[in-house]
Amino acid sequence: MTADQPQYWQATRHPWACVLFVLPLLAIYEVGLYFTATEADAMRNGADAWLRTFLTHLGIEPTYEAPVLLICVLLGWGLIRREGRPTDKVGVWAGMMGESAAYAVLLLGLSQAVWLMLIRADVWLGRPNPRVLLQIAGEIDPDGLDPMWGQLVGYLGAGIYEETLFRLLTYGGLLRLFSWNESKVSLWVILLSAFASALLFAGAHHIGPNGDAFSLYVLTFRMFAGIYFAALYHLRGFGIAVGAHAGYDVLVGLILVP
Repeated sequence: MTADQPQYWQATRHPWACVLFVLPLLAIYEVGLYFTATEADAMRNGADAWLRTFLTHLGIEPTYEAPVLLICVLLGWGLIRREGRPTDKVGVWAGMMGESAAYAVLLLGLSQAVWLMLIRADVWLGRPNPRVLLQIAGEIDPDGLDPMWGQLVGYLGAGIYEETLFRLLTYGGLLRLFSWNESKVSLWVILLSAFASALLFAGAHHIGPNGDAFSLYVLTFRMFAGIYFAALYHLRGFGIAVGAHAGYDVLVGLILVP
């Protein structure tokens, strides 16, 4: 990179780098669903399913409109903030892939410790079934989806759509709302925004006819995960938050859930 271009650690947080990182993942997800059309609805989860339900209620066909709407949001964000975009796109993209994988593995390790602590602290609810908790917290369908390609495609969706809704729009919006009359974003605003967006992220999974049965255990874990992804978004950028979220779901589905 030239002297007037952001170095890698700043470049990953640039909107244009994030958009270029996320769009190929979105293309894999949507094209993958197209070629597994008989299972497409079963593979949609989280914010993707919510968005499509909302569009259906508005009388809009969600098959193509949902990804088009997401692409418009991402491209609009990238174009508005295009000044100072990094020139070493391949190098930044490769680095973001590596970082996403590392943060996904880190969350997997942390989640094991969090689950153990919650189990011991939640004695009054009885000891939950660890496999059920993994399925819920990792957005995994307990019946599974075959073939393996279908599972991998499904995991990408949660990372893309949920990070767009709860980190890019919700967390980012709360930062601006809570600091609208301040010269700079203070630490308490960052913490409040992270907690509020994580609470919305966790609670949304229990709302509606297709929501999960309420569990304080799972709600607490999802809040922890939401704060983790908010920290990644704030410190390392939207693209890495998406990659880490998708990577974590893949690890849970392929390693921990038989």
